[in-house]
Amino acid sequence: MATLINAPAHWIAGSATKTHKIDIYDQWIVFEDSQAKSKTLWYMVSLVAQGVLFLPLPALLMYYYHAPIVILVITMTLYFANIIAGMGGSGIRTLISLFAFSVIVHLVMLAVFVL
Repeated sequence: MATLINAPAHWIAGSATKTHKIDIYDQWIVFEDSQAKSKTLWYMVSLVAQGVLFLPLPALLMYYYHAPIVILVITMTLYFANIIAGMGGSGIRTLISLFAFSVIVHLVMLAVFVL
């Protein structure tokens, strides 16, 4: 499939000069923009990774660690938000940022209840 080609990441758009300080946010934006060719791949990675890693997480946290039901609500909301963002035609910045946000939220939930 021609839409699943993985494009290399270019972390910095231009050379850094002494007057222009490149911070993490600028590098993140450049990375997201460089992945515009791989939008379908990022959509599929987002759905598969969340389906395999994050959808079983509420069951684990609620059964073993007695987490509240809101964990399930958060997980399903983030999963369906990723589906809607990908199918709705949102930009690559939205797809990757939403996926990264989902990863961070789930890691925080895991850390709060397990540790």
